[in-house]
Amino acid sequence: MIEPNGFKQHSLVTSVGRIVYYTAEDSPWRLKDTAEPKELPPLVFLHGFGGGSSAYEWSKVYPAFASEYQILAPDLIGWGRSEHPPRNYHIDDYITTIIEFLEQSCTEPTPVIASSLTAAFTIRAAIARPDLFKLLILTTPAGLSDFGEDYSRSLFAQLAGTPMLDRILYSTGIATSSGIRSFLENRQFASASRVYQEIVDAYLASAVQPNAEYAALSFVRGDLCFDLSLYVPQLTTPTAIIWGQKSEFTGPEIGRRLAALNPQAIEIFQPLEDVGLTPQLEMPAVTIGLIRRYLNLLGSY
Repeated sequence: MIEPNGFKQHSLVTSVGRIVYYTAEDSPWRLKDTAEPKELPPLVFLHGFGGGSSAYEWSKVYPAFASEYQILAPDLIGWGRSEHPPRNYHIDDYITTIIEFLEQSCTEPTPVIASSLTAAFTIRAAIARPDLFKLLILTTPAGLSDFGEDYSRSLFAQLAGTPMLDRILYSTGIATSSGIRSFLENRQFASASRVYQEIVDAYLASAVQPNAEYAALSFVRGDLCFDLSLYVPQLTTPTAIIWGQKSEFTGPEIGRRLAALNPQAIEIFQPLEDVGLTPQLEMPAVTIGLIRRYLNLLGSY
């Protein structure tokens, strides 16, 4: 895994396991010849799920905010450098660890930026504990079984749920350089030309961690999927949504339907042309500009 300049690794313990996170604490963000830096407000970035996911997903974006915020970018349980308990993972594991991470790392209601399925978990965490969240900025938030669609019935989910075949699928089709590149180029990005080698290497380094297959297979076989439309009406936290027009898993029409369920909380829905599931990797400069705008708009209340 790769940390941007000046970011260091720390960890904290949750009820599910130890979470590693990254925060700026060295040059160029903390100048050694100046007085003690003032305490900055926290800003949390949560990565989505897929073979080899980690906090790297946001690493081209969060340094842009390091002079204004205390950046907190964790590898979620089962991913990256965080602990990988050898178990089947469930939805409540991630909702719980998001809440516990905020409780332990933040002393005030915090803006949280999250991606894809993790963004859907974050909505549920904000419903359960609105006191922890100042605002949400979400890229392609989807439960992947939204409006009654059942992802677990898909062919890929069925294959991933077959004992023994699931491990073969992971080791030969997911946790390899060619498998990761193929997925990024054909399913995650709108343009294959934007997938450069560093991205592949970072995903592969996460995918080959000991026991990394447990969280990944829980995701692939659908154990972590749910119908987000059942929860969106309960959200009260001010929210902005960014949705890639070429997202392979859930198109922007799903996003528009979700946003329409609660226009009081979801104040902004912004589709992005020529972008897939992760605009933060595919078009980081555009994503930075939008996040900065939404922090100002939603944080002004």
